[in-house]
Amino acid sequence: MADRPMKFSTFHLFHQNAGQSAREVYDYQIEVIELLEELGFDGVWVAEHHFRDYGVVPNIFTMLAHLAARTERLRLGTGIVVLPLHNPIHVAEEAAMVDLLSGGRLELGVGRGYQSVEFENFGLDLGEARDRFNECLDMVVGLWTQDGYEYKGRYYGTGRPLTLTPRPLQKPHPPLHVAAISPETVEIYAARGLPILADPAAPFRKIAKAAQTWHAVAAANGVDTAEAELVASRIVYVAPTIEQARADQARFEAAFDRSRIFNAQSAPIDSRTGEAAKGFEYYQNRYLKGGAVDSEFRWEQLEVIGDPERVIGQIKMIQEMGYSHLMCDFGSTRPMPVEEMKKVLRFFAAEVMPAFR
Repeated sequence: MADRPMKFSTFHLFHQNAGQSAREVYDYQIEVIELLEELGFDGVWVAEHHFRDYGVVPNIFTMLAHLAARTERLRLGTGIVVLPLHNPIHVAEEAAMVDLLSGGRLELGVGRGYQSVEFENFGLDLGEARDRFNECLDMVVGLWTQDGYEYKGRYYGTGRPLTLTPRPLQKPHPPLHVAAISPETVEIYAARGLPILADPAAPFRKIAKAAQTWHAVAAANGVDTAEAELVASRIVYVAPTIEQARADQARFEAAFDRSRIFNAQSAPIDSRTGEAAKGFEYYQNRYLKGGAVDSEFRWEQLEVIGDPERVIGQIKMIQEMGYSHLMCDFGSTRPMPVEEMKKVLRFFAAEVMPAFR
């Protein structure tokens, strides 16, 4: 695995910090993304969220269409489209349009979502998320690749045979990435040859197991795993020295209001029962325990952090697990002045990325 070059992209939550307007969030993130292209990053991923300051991009395709015009080379990723909140025909159309506008630069990351506040406000049952997700995914791929496509599902369908216009530029379609970490989900998508996008809140041992399971199940199902690009998402921070990285991490943690991120609104809870929604048992503890993780756990088991030498070593470890793409979250919930953020990105691009090129 390690002989494949590692790709580097960045994750953008568009989190609205206290005292910031939504417009200021957009301006900040766009300024950062334009620098990434200059620094040689491979791509960016934008998150979708609704109804709260946790993330202020309700439609990723609108944002990516804007970024397509502001960039020339960066891959433009949806990280992720919450499929059950959308009509799959709209997703297929909007994604195709962004792929065309960007000259074939779209990466479609998809997931079933987990935030109860989002599902309830759209009048959806979180317990149906996985089944809705699977139907949506089938329809999007079918619409992209077939003329006169017909589908009749429990939740979605085509009224008559449908030929999508426009079609994406990339053939057979833009690369797909499915957010998955729980073993049964990984197996389902591996069997179909759909690459996974591993959760930033899962420790190293869990993402290692996910990649191992994916490669084994995919190979057993005749999938050509040599071409598959598994994406590992991690919180990343690099400083000139280990001591500086530790001090900075402590400073970030002190400034971070954890309850704004990890709370009942974002937990996958069925409000009628107060229990984890069907299919989300695997996740419930992370949110109900307030997402608290001590700095030692983050340092050793979760984050890519340290001086350049340590960070390069950690990324090599992720590469050995079977990932060929690192989605870096350089502080999506940190209120970091834009110049400081640019400094961190420049340092990473200069001191870490060349080791993998």
